[in-house]
Amino acid sequence: MAQNSVRNPGRHFLQIPGPTPLPDRVLRAMDTPIIDHRGPEFSKLAKRALEGIKTIFKTTNPVIIYTATGTGAWEGALVNTLSPGDRVLMVETGQFATLWKKMAERLGLKPEFIATDWRQGIDPKAVEARLREDKNKEIKAVCVLHNETSTGALTPIADIRKAIDAAGHPALFMVDTISSLASADYRHDEWGVDVSIGGAQKGLMLPPGMSFNAISDKALAANKTSAMPKSFFAWDDMLTMNKVGFFPYTPGTQMLHGLVVGIEMLHEEGLDNVFARHNRLAEATRRAVKAWGLENLNKNASQLSPTITAILLPEGHDADKFRALALDTFNIAYGASFGPYTGKYFRIGHLGDINDGTLIGALGITEMALALAGIPHKKGGVQAAIDYIVSAHADEKRAAAE
Repeated sequence: MAQNSVRNPGRHFLQIPGPTPLPDRVLRAMDTPIIDHRGPEFSKLAKRALEGIKTIFKTTNPVIIYTATGTGAWEGALVNTLSPGDRVLMVETGQFATLWKKMAERLGLKPEFIATDWRQGIDPKAVEARLREDKNKEIKAVCVLHNETSTGALTPIADIRKAIDAAGHPALFMVDTISSLASADYRHDEWGVDVSIGGAQKGLMLPPGMSFNAISDKALAANKTSAMPKSFFAWDDMLTMNKVGFFPYTPGTQMLHGLVVGIEMLHEEGLDNVFARHNRLAEATRRAVKAWGLENLNKNASQLSPTITAILLPEGHDADKFRALALDTFNIAYGASFGPYTGKYFRIGHLGDINDGTLIGALGITEMALALAGIPHKKGGVQAAIDYIVSAHADEKRAAAE
């Protein structure tokens, strides 16, 4: 009997920074008959989802739910608040900031990029300085990524808000939370964000195909004067229909079932516990990288991502070949590299429905793959991660007992 491929037994380690593995409970929630998206049962489901997602963004204002990936929510944020030719300030944190800038250009906006070397997050002082230079207030929006998925840089959003305020600038504040929402602390209202962009396929533990715009009163006011063409992504029809638990077009019904359950799971664990878990797993990964003698792509120790670690390989070693070897031999998938560092690093995702044991398994595979690939490194990365996780749990238990 002809055989095209050899079965790879055991579980696949999906260690890309999203989409993340789906919890069985979310899968079961989505494994249900289709209901009438204009009927009363659906209205109840939609209202639960629309109210529930507010608690994840930490807002009391409306959150738009799109049947689209995060790229669609990027577009929704821009076209609902701006007008052709408007200037927007962005920061080159990596691949996804670059893609958002390209979208802005295609839509007829005029983005300005604060350049970086892709090895750091955003410097709030640089944002403040540029806004102070804008004497005529021509910049209409500041658009940044909370977590740059391609490089593992986490931006202090509250500090960017302070920078905008210190400059006395009226620009809208837009933040991409796609790879940080439900994994890192995020506060739409408290941090004065006007549009927060989110995606379902990472911390919310859903398949790709659902995204969000959390919107402020200021953003709603800007929507009334926005002259950008919009139809599918228009807020006004969505807001009107959402009030009664419906959508202006056929929504992703099964995804809404999954969203409601995903939100329930996050609150059952407790959002603060979710964030602590991600921070613990991220720090364990960093300690493994350091013990291996390898380097984190992100050089800014104060802005390290809790959801993804980008690992530079020594000069002369191809990260794409390493990823292919690891996948073929050990059934593990890592995130790819981008931009000026293409082929020079790989990314370990540690977000979503993941626990200590899963991470240690992934790091163990990584140490084996480094050895098999002949990449210079020191032994003991996995043990360093184990030691940290045990210590973190011990500290937590001691604190609880006091």
